[in-house]
Amino acid sequence: MANIYSSTTFMEHSTHPDYKYEMDAPTHSHDGINPSCGDELTLQLRVEDGVIEEASFTGHGCAISQASADIMAELVTGETVEEARRLSGLFLKMIRGEELTADEMDDLDEAGQLKDISHMPARVKCAELAWRTLDGILS
Repeated sequence: MANIYSSTTFMEHSTHPDYKYEMDAPTHSHDGINPSCGDELTLQLRVEDGVIEEASFTGHGCAISQASADIMAELVTGETVEEARRLSGLFLKMIRGEELTADEMDDLDEAGQLKDISHMPARVKCAELAWRTLDGILS
């Protein structure tokens, strides 16, 4: 099993997140919390005509929850709400250890690099936090 913490992409998103900021005038905002470890985030979206024009988050937590949130925000920016729902569903399947097709993994782009977390049961909820919060906004 690869060490997630040695991944350059993971460390970049964890230590220098591009999407961690308070958004001006979001159309949607939702709080997410992982009660097992105390990670918290607020996800903000600006959705116009069914497209996520901007995504950002604030909050605190472990490296996995922060990197996963940043990767998720990057992935869904510019996507339709329907596509963001589909991508979230794929990510949650992957992180629970379900097999995805090569095309589905390609669709997840950098988020696919978090696949090994599925072998770390104590960290799965950390990786899922932003994605579950996204589902809360989009449902």
